[in-house]
Amino acid sequence: MQKPALESVAILGGGTAGWMAAALLAKALGSRVRIALVESADIGTVGVCEATIPQIRHINAFLGLDENAVMRAAQATFKLGIQFNDWLRPGHSYIHAFSDIGLPYGLLPFQQYWLRARALGQTHGLWAYSINAQAAAQNRFARMERVGSSPLTGVRYAYHFDAGLYAQHLRGVAESLGVVRHEGKVAHVEQRPEDGFIDALVLESGARIAAELFIDCSGFRALLIEGALRAGYDDWRRWLPCDRALAVASARVTPLRPYTQANARTAGWQWRIPLQARSGNGHVYCSEFISDDEAASVLLANLEGPALGEPRALRFTTGMRKQTWLRNCVALGLAAGFMEPLESTSIHLIQSGISRLLSLWPDRDFDPALRDEYNRQTRFEYERVRDFLVLHYCTTQRDDTPFWRHCAHIDLPDGLARKLALFRANGQIVRDGDELFAEVAWLQVMVGQGIEPQRHHALADGMEVARLDEFLGGMRMLIKRAVAGMPTHAQYVAEQCPASAQSATR
Repeated sequence: MQKPALESVAILGGGTAGWMAAALLAKALGSRVRIALVESADIGTVGVCEATIPQIRHINAFLGLDENAVMRAAQATFKLGIQFNDWLRPGHSYIHAFSDIGLPYGLLPFQQYWLRARALGQTHGLWAYSINAQAAAQNRFARMERVGSSPLTGVRYAYHFDAGLYAQHLRGVAESLGVVRHEGKVAHVEQRPEDGFIDALVLESGARIAAELFIDCSGFRALLIEGALRAGYDDWRRWLPCDRALAVASARVTPLRPYTQANARTAGWQWRIPLQARSGNGHVYCSEFISDDEAASVLLANLEGPALGEPRALRFTTGMRKQTWLRNCVALGLAAGFMEPLESTSIHLIQSGISRLLSLWPDRDFDPALRDEYNRQTRFEYERVRDFLVLHYCTTQRDDTPFWRHCAHIDLPDGLARKLALFRANGQIVRDGDELFAEVAWLQVMVGQGIEPQRHHALADGMEVARLDEFLGGMRMLIKRAVAGMPTHAQYVAEQCPASAQSATR
């Protein structure tokens, strides 16, 4: 027998998490479900310059948004990947580029043929076969589905944008779809005495916002999932020790890079995110190895342009809620957990949480099987992202500071240990289920972090040397020609999506 359908949802908190949830749920559910969002103008959001990964483009497509219009509104630029400087050792650099690398052949992935060529004495680096990496190296960009008429896939990209402006844009979309915004702070959370389910949010004004499903987007405060429901939290600092960050904007500099930078520092790392009107910067660090004042000095001393304000401080504990769906409450964004922004996963984890909720959408009975599966899938995703972040730290060859010596001796999560052992054996990478980062991402970071396979797969020896040279050389030539025909990133942005006058004054 069909159970009664949900008719009302209340979202606590705006920002990127809240307005993304509101827009996507309203688009997916239509007028069948009433959606209310509660936020207070007196409560700030983290709201820094944000870097993303390519999956965010699915949001624009689902909402039917014009990509250039979104980019103009959010002062956005294009992102081809993340450049990691000084992580393996001082002076070393590599990029995690979003595009495919090379082509598979027969039963084997590309890296097996590249490893064989290296064993034969070829010196071309892995990134010679990545169109994103080659374009990034020249600060070029173009939308490109394929490399000419070849089977090589083209440019795969994400965005850098002002997260506050992006949230404003999503708010406009959500409200046009019928979402109702309520201004105010929560004074009290009403819960049913028989089972602890949330009944309503009572605001300081006395207004009562009742709903059947509540979505907690209240940030680090986690007012519903933790404050009311006491979900508990898994602390992952034994694997990811950084616990603080400072963020500041600086004046725009040239060239306009089409990639994020993650630059290792003595007790953490510093991000640089290029927007159209300015750059976003932040220093993520471990308070056990550096003071807040020292961290601020490191951040300000390594800006490429003048600071446009004072650094904003953030404190966090890397980890996740023990349950991100508890009773009739689902936590998204910082309320659900925190991963440092090393691989720009914050917005994606919001996006995937919403998608997961829609796929497991409950009725008024809130069947526990749906909740349990949501929590299982969420934990799987968070743990695999965690392992990918740990990879950057634990494989360092740096021993020049206490922080990096500590990182080099981190006890590895079991899944990461298996991946490293397999790759060291003969360059194989196995993706676990639907984990976020695909084989090409693991390949680049493992190679970039100096992990050396002992041998290549035996099947790669089946290709004749002359054919191998032709196979690899042809790809390098096609990529080189394609990149040479691209405009600079700055030219492309100026022609396609220059920031609107309103957003440029922010």
